[in-house]
Amino acid sequence: MQQLSELWIKYRMQMLMIVIAAVVGGYWIFNKNNNDALISNTNAVLTSSETGSSLTSTSTMKETIAIDIKGAVKRPGVYELKADDRVNEALKVAGGPLPNADLRQVNLAKQLTDQQMIYIPLQGESSAAPSSTEPSASNNESESDGSAKVNLNTATKEQLCQITGIGDKKADLILQYRQEHGQFKSIDELKEINGFGEKTVTKLKDHLSI
Repeated sequence: MQQLSELWIKYRMQMLMIVIAAVVGGYWIFNKNNNDALISNTNAVLTSSETGSSLTSTSTMKETIAIDIKGAVKRPGVYELKADDRVNEALKVAGGPLPNADLRQVNLAKQLTDQQMIYIPLQGESSAAPSSTEPSASNNESESDGSAKVNLNTATKEQLCQITGIGDKKADLILQYRQEHGQFKSIDELKEINGFGEKTVTKLKDHLSI
């Protein structure tokens, strides 16, 4: 025991230094591992967040599209739809087809694209939209001023409103009558609509066709 006491007294400083060094070394190694793990986890979270933000931004950019639907529908016009919607969805937002629409010529399952124009034809009509710069094929008469006539059975509200003597209200009445009674048989049939008298219809004949 005396020898152990002498050895402890002689080497106690060295032993204390070794113990302190071991404790400090272990503490440093433990903290370094924890710090490395924390940094790794932080980098992973940041990378995931950046990737998610990028995907969200890209998804938002392609989320909606604008389409223009015309022809034999209840509410023709420009509508905003989802990027993966089909022609069938466009037809629904436009109020659905008119009773005399010919859906056999329309691919309702076709996917929509931005700025796409969809034309729903009437029965007996081609699915291609009629040109607003050419007279109707069923009427060979041309106006005295050389401009094209508007087909009363296929015209949209916007086309009707371009005719002198037809405003928003009268255009809506024409579309409503067409929806309820089908195609006009003659331009004189306009007289059946409230607000279209003899003189008004006579003036409109130079601008309309059947």
